[in-house]
Amino acid sequence: MRRYAGFDGFVALLIGCYPSPLHSYPDSLPDLHPITTSLLLGLTAAAANVFGGAIIVQRNWERRYLKYFVALGAGFMLATSLIEMVPESLELRGRAAALLILAGYLIVHFFEHTVTPHFHFGEETHHDEFVHRHKSYSVLMGLLIHTFFDGIAIASGFLVSNWLGWIIFLAVFLHKIPEGFTVSSVMLASGTSRGSAWGASVLLGAATVAGVFTMAVFRHNVASGLPLAAGVTIYVAASDLIPEVNKEPGVKMALVVFLGVAMLFLLDHFFHVH
Repeated sequence: MRRYAGFDGFVALLIGCYPSPLHSYPDSLPDLHPITTSLLLGLTAAAANVFGGAIIVQRNWERRYLKYFVALGAGFMLATSLIEMVPESLELRGRAAALLILAGYLIVHFFEHTVTPHFHFGEETHHDEFVHRHKSYSVLMGLLIHTFFDGIAIASGFLVSNWLGWIIFLAVFLHKIPEGFTVSSVMLASGTSRGSAWGASVLLGAATVAGVFTMAVFRHNVASGLPLAAGVTIYVAASDLIPEVNKEPGVKMALVVFLGVAMLFLLDHFFHVH
């Protein structure tokens, strides 16, 4: 197991304790189990879902700013999955990891093209697009599957190393607010009440926490959970988010995607000790 002391030390200054017993330090600060860390950060990510839902439910905010979250998250997620999650998965599982990565990709592809047809993540929703209530619930179901794997990804990352766990959490967190905004928009467009629309974003947050708990129970299967989550992350970044970014004219949104990628390399350079 590789040691990632630099980033752990940085995080310890923020939270007051070291987040994993997988590494030994000369300090006497108390350890925080990786599952406990995953659960706390899963709750944080879930709160971002709820906040995203509140944006659309409480008032009409300027929506164009959310597109920058989508673009930033797309670049960071794509870089995280390909540069961090895939290599770690191959190291844990060998060539079999490639099949699991493909399976994770195809799971989301299947549900988005069967359960949630005609839906694109991050797209601004208009009230004449979703007139049937069952369509809004199919969109919710598709997003629940995705957010469940968000939790799987966070917990799997921390079970491998603190560095990978924090990087995956940041990648997940960046798209959580637009995700909550999207599901609430869809529910409102279908004619549901504001309370029900906000409740849909709460369900997304709950699915994330459920993913963390699932990985906690099956933590000895992290060699399968991580590559599955990697495949899901690649799909969301490349097939859901990037196409939405490409719809925006001009170079500004494309540059934000590159900024998301650059964030990973900057974190790796300054905090990742090999």
